[in-house]
Amino acid sequence: MAQSYGAETERDRTAQRDPLNEMTYQIEDVASRIAEQGKEASAGMQEVAGNFKTAFDKSLRDQPMATLATAALAGFVLGAIWKA
Repeated sequence: MAQSYGAETERDRTAQRDPLNEMTYQIEDVASRIAEQGKEASAGMQEVAGNFKTAFDKSLRDQPMATLATAALAGFVLGAIWKA
């Protein structure tokens, strides 16, 4: 930012005249940051899902019985938790 300490921006002048506008700017800023974080989280989840699918496919090819047993165990645990 090439702004001196004494200079005011248009946003600063508007905020001084109308505190409601400053709150609007702050809400827009927070919403923008939340949207950006949501996009980053979504990209991360897609990457994890892709990695999980790759690992599952490899496990299914290499050790089908172990994969089936793991799936059955996971189903049993989820069922027990659901029932409790």
